[in-house]
Amino acid sequence: MFAVHLMAFYFAKLKEDQIKKVDRFLYHMRLSDEILLDIMARFQAEMQKGLDKDTNPTASVKMLPTFVRAIPDGSEHGEFLSLDLGGSKFRVLKVQVSEEGKRNVQMESQFYPTPNEIIRGNSSELFEYVADCLADFMKTKGLESKKLPLGLTFSFPCLQNKLEEGVLLSWTKKFKARGVQHTDVVNSLKKAIQKHKQDIDVDILALVNDTVGTMMTCAYDDPYCEVGVIIGTGTNACYMEDMSNIDLVEGDEGRMCINTEWGAFGDDGALEDIRTEFDRELDLGSLNPGKQLFEKMISGLYMGELVRLILLKMAKAGLLFGGKKSSALHTKGKIETRHVASMEKYKEGLANTREILTDLGLEPSEADCIAVQHVCTIVSFRSANLCAAALAAILTRLQENKKLERLRTTVGMDGTVYKIHPQYPKRLHKVVRRLVPNCDVRFLLSESGSTKGAAMVTAVACRLQAQRKQIDRVLALFQLTQEQLVGIQDKMRAEFEYGLKRDTHPLATVKMLPTYVYGMPDGTEKGKFLALDLGGTNFRVLLVKMRSGRRSVRMYNKIFAIPLEIMQGTGEELFDHIVQCIADFLDYMGLKGAQLPLGFTFSFPCRQKNIDKGILIEWTKGFKATDCEGEDVVDMLREAIKRRNEFDLDIVAVVNDTVGTMMTCGYENPNCEIGLIAGTGSNMCYMEDMKNIEMVDGDEGKMCINTEWGGFGDNSCIDDIRTQYDKEVDEGSLNAGKQRYEKMTSGMYLGEIVRQILIDLTKQGLLFRGQISERLRTRGIFETKFLSQIESDRLALLQVRSILQQLGLDSTCEDSIVVKEVCGAVSRRAAQLCGAGLAAIVEKRREDQGLEHLKITVGVDGTLYKLHPHFSRILKETVKELAPQCDVAFMLSEDGSGKGAALITAVAKRLQQAQEN
Repeated sequence: MFAVHLMAFYFAKLKEDQIKKVDRFLYHMRLSDEILLDIMARFQAEMQKGLDKDTNPTASVKMLPTFVRAIPDGSEHGEFLSLDLGGSKFRVLKVQVSEEGKRNVQMESQFYPTPNEIIRGNSSELFEYVADCLADFMKTKGLESKKLPLGLTFSFPCLQNKLEEGVLLSWTKKFKARGVQHTDVVNSLKKAIQKHKQDIDVDILALVNDTVGTMMTCAYDDPYCEVGVIIGTGTNACYMEDMSNIDLVEGDEGRMCINTEWGAFGDDGALEDIRTEFDRELDLGSLNPGKQLFEKMISGLYMGELVRLILLKMAKAGLLFGGKKSSALHTKGKIETRHVASMEKYKEGLANTREILTDLGLEPSEADCIAVQHVCTIVSFRSANLCAAALAAILTRLQENKKLERLRTTVGMDGTVYKIHPQYPKRLHKVVRRLVPNCDVRFLLSESGSTKGAAMVTAVACRLQAQRKQIDRVLALFQLTQEQLVGIQDKMRAEFEYGLKRDTHPLATVKMLPTYVYGMPDGTEKGKFLALDLGGTNFRVLLVKMRSGRRSVRMYNKIFAIPLEIMQGTGEELFDHIVQCIADFLDYMGLKGAQLPLGFTFSFPCRQKNIDKGILIEWTKGFKATDCEGEDVVDMLREAIKRRNEFDLDIVAVVNDTVGTMMTCGYENPNCEIGLIAGTGSNMCYMEDMKNIEMVDGDEGKMCINTEWGGFGDNSCIDDIRTQYDKEVDEGSLNAGKQRYEKMTSGMYLGEIVRQILIDLTKQGLLFRGQISERLRTRGIFETKFLSQIESDRLALLQVRSILQQLGLDSTCEDSIVVKEVCGAVSRRAAQLCGAGLAAIVEKRREDQGLEHLKITVGVDGTLYKLHPHFSRILKETVKELAPQCDVAFMLSEDGSGKGAALITAVAKRLQQAQEN
């Protein structure tokens, strides 16, 4: 009995001595809680650097957005394929997801080897091998005749701009295939699959990192799962981050999974005080020196090699094996992580250690086996400690994001080290719970690995893709082809000719109205002029002072509102209101009694028989005052002045705002011969040769023609491009069947088209959770100014959401994206249609003048052109494409409807005096 106790004492003493010896030798590998808390803080700082746009380029922890925004919701169903490339084996998997939210998944899979010549060959060899394996799997499982969605688990750092795209940043682990870095791996796989057209028909919907796959697999079973960690051949973590914290992706709403790529933590020197001589030696002998330094201290690819380097140094120092070494101990890769796991087994660990060391050609003593086992413990414990510190940093961030005192969460776990090492999981769990005592963490082992997760991401993507197709079908209605735009240009050109000719003029939809403006300003205009501007919900009165020779203009104006009851009351009430406003202005300026020449900007279609006579053809832009259509508006204004009997004015000219715009720009630039308005309404005017205007006598000189192109299409010539939404807007307008082109191009109607589309998408369950709010049902609620705000490049989705909330629309991040797209499609079409109309007129002017190349300036005004972030650019691009032989410059008008009216009045006065002289 005494002998047994003596033996036990001897063995305990031997063990203690060996452990102390190893502890002294590997002192730097033993990490205290204080050091771990410090590493945790450093990792938190690195995460922030990776998330911020400015610091991301230099951050070692890249924090890559994955574009995985949602976990499965139970409605996913169907068959999916999944590929898993990134470990020691390549796996192909077929996943059957059951319907009706039962969360039942059936899987069939097959493993294929990843030979060295493939993973270190070139890009085409690698992806062709993957495609060959996929073809083999589909043939074996009888899937050749099916078209299946596919998800690719690719366990390397990739930069993603969308879910189905990924540019490889760098290889890790043992992979080193040439020509893959900085290319899109999904595209490479698609090309390889093309060679198997007969037996593979797949749609690659998602590229997923293995860590993301792990999180998604576990989230399918546990909705609390929002972190994924892999500790295997390599190591990495992902988690669900608030969109508002991700600078690299537009949008503030909701969450997105971030692939941290934490293996590169320390590549910038942040862990130099933690790394040991063995870490440095291992790094120098690796495939990627200086990179993935955190991973090299943790993962299965390196753990065994670290142990070998330590044992070799200890043997050289005479601390092991009596100072003897074997050639196997000198050989890189001879100790693997599976050996480390085997040596650390609770009961048979020492026997396993002796066997492994003997296989390495060594003759270990009992003491050597104890020491080697403890080396393994220190290396694997350090690995678990480092992982725990980084994971604790992620959990702390989640807790801070949610502003919770106590966080309840689940971490999805996978990887061979975590799964096969006997002590690793409990060590990791214990340290994490010690570092973040305010987190209740459940660790959930991913049963079927990251490949099932890729299938789940694909299933979610499939559901979202089906919705996307419905949305795209609607948006496609607003996408005009080059052929359609040329057709519109040709039809507009034909309508111009009909409008100019006496015989066809009565039937023309584009009225081509003579304005009796014969000349442009020449700089000699001088004096004081009054200008009136009526064309929208506001009415302006202006005093314009001109000085000759210096092209100097000073303006004073006052804005008056026109109430709806006046706009849609009687003609007498409207003109009495206008005269009341004039009286107020003259009073305000101290000009009562002064008889000034007056120009009246009247932005509605008028037939003119002279410059001071304008017969209203029809109201547009919401005006509906009775007893005006068919009447001379100048006479109506004179009558109202007489009724008031307070002052008298010399009404010299009635002017369209488009003509005013052209004149204002012509004052600065003599090359300006076209005026364009793209605002509440849409119109264009230009200087036409008198010989082409059959409605007016005389062939000499030029006259400005007010096209009134808003009526283009009223004869159904553009019905092929009108959508159901255009028809709904038209039917609900005050002048149904009229001004069809204007209703597709002007600010008064674009917001209403958007509203109709949003209602339809909501009815289809694609927006606002299928709920149509009362506000959305309200006509006119979606003003065109909202399009300009929503489409602003500087506006984040959170701000888009706040605009929608003002409209009573409770939107998600995805809703906001769709609304932005709808606004873009509607405004783009409007700009293209305007561009096609403008191209028709510049081409006409070029051909009329017999020029090979025309240089001309267009004076432009209107809120849509001025304020919309993309309208002017698209308009210019369209004109350039459709009229390549015309060099068209655009000049923004400064107050065409005010200053322009005064200029026309001044020019008319000048020409009148010249005639009298």
